[in-house]
Amino acid sequence: MPEEIKPNVSEAASEDAKLAAESIASGEEKAPTVDMEADYQAAQQYSQGDRSSEGTKETAPEAQPTSAQPTGNPEDYQQMAKEVGHSEPAVTKVTDDLVEQAIDRGTSK
Repeated sequence: MPEEIKPNVSEAASEDAKLAAESIASGEEKAPTVDMEADYQAAQQYSQGDRSSEGTKETAPEAQPTSAQPTGNPEDYQQMAKEVGHSEPAVTKVTDDLVEQAIDRGTSK
């Protein structure tokens, strides 16, 4: 069952909202209606997704379960971190001269 929205001019958050509420209150514009039941049903359909697209490239691959036993050895975790991701080395080195230049540029004269 659609519900009609009745905006309150005194509760409007912005000037645009106040103008819209005033035009609705004066009858210049029709008040918006919301069908909560239809919106809820549409949301349920959306949350279930389209099952017909299984097997296409939009479908996420199955996750492979993994298990790891704690060893207490930090080297095991370092090796695992290296296997998981590798970041490129920094392009430039930060030297004292570079820091001094940044300080000089940042200082107002």
